[in-house]
Amino acid sequence: MAEAAAQSSAMRRRETACAKVNFGLRVLGRRADGYHLIESVLVPVDLADEISVEVAPSRDSRVDFECRVAPDAEGVEGFPEGKSNLAVQAADAFLKESRRPLAVSLRLLKRIPVAAGLGGGSSDAGAVLRALDALVPGALAPHQLASLALSLGADVPFFLAPGAARVEGVGERLSPIRGFPELSLVLANPGEGLSTGSVFEAWDSLAPALTAADPGSTLRSLSDWLGLDPGDSARRKLRLREVLENDLEESARRLCPSIDRIQRALLEWGADGVGLSGSGATSFGVFASESKAKEAIRQFALRGDGWARLARTLPGR
Repeated sequence: MAEAAAQSSAMRRRETACAKVNFGLRVLGRRADGYHLIESVLVPVDLADEISVEVAPSRDSRVDFECRVAPDAEGVEGFPEGKSNLAVQAADAFLKESRRPLAVSLRLLKRIPVAAGLGGGSSDAGAVLRALDALVPGALAPHQLASLALSLGADVPFFLAPGAARVEGVGERLSPIRGFPELSLVLANPGEGLSTGSVFEAWDSLAPALTAADPGSTLRSLSDWLGLDPGDSARRKLRLREVLENDLEESARRLCPSIDRIQRALLEWGADGVGLSGSGATSFGVFASESKAKEAIRQFALRGDGWARLARTLPGR
């Protein structure tokens, strides 16, 4: 009887958990606690997981989790299960911080590949926090929710309200970018995953020999590119390559040499510019049109090397 009553009072919310790409990433240093200070422009794209979050009254807090791979997904394997999944950790952390005895049920439909630099786990965690904040209004103040998000991972605060944004610090300082254009992208991966920790460790070993990044350079390059005449394709291509500069790329290439081959192929097939998303191993090409992007994907499929898919940047906030 009690179980039936709990089911009748359950509340459910569905969230879309979009992937992201990095339009440039500069590493500005490392704190004494080991966290790296970065500057990047994060842009959401339409590749997305879907998650259903249900809450019901309960004597004890608990989280039930189920994950399955979407039929149209590519490159999704080896996703964390149980307590090791960030979506579950987000729900557990919310319940602990809010001190609410609730039963939470998570149903995740996975499309974003794991360890690909696309923020899939962080986006799932952000979606869970958004859903719980809506389903249990007032349980946490906005600053508590933001702090909780950061404790789960550097990209999670961005996914509390995904929209093109400049990200600074260790991921906690966000500045929305209005009017980011809708662009056709090809996401391409050699079929390998990369650990973010391993890539930053490789960067640390190279850091003494690298030129220090200039704070603000990512946003200045982006602003210059956005301000160019759309008809001046030569200058736009040149500036775009400055926009997409990623300080982690050399470290990622050392761990995954296939990245170089993927990026050269994207340029050969007509990309205006190519960038590495996050710590990789996914690269993305920016194409002048959707038809050109689709032709690049066709070429990629003919080669049979890893996976590639069309994506579009999502409107700003």
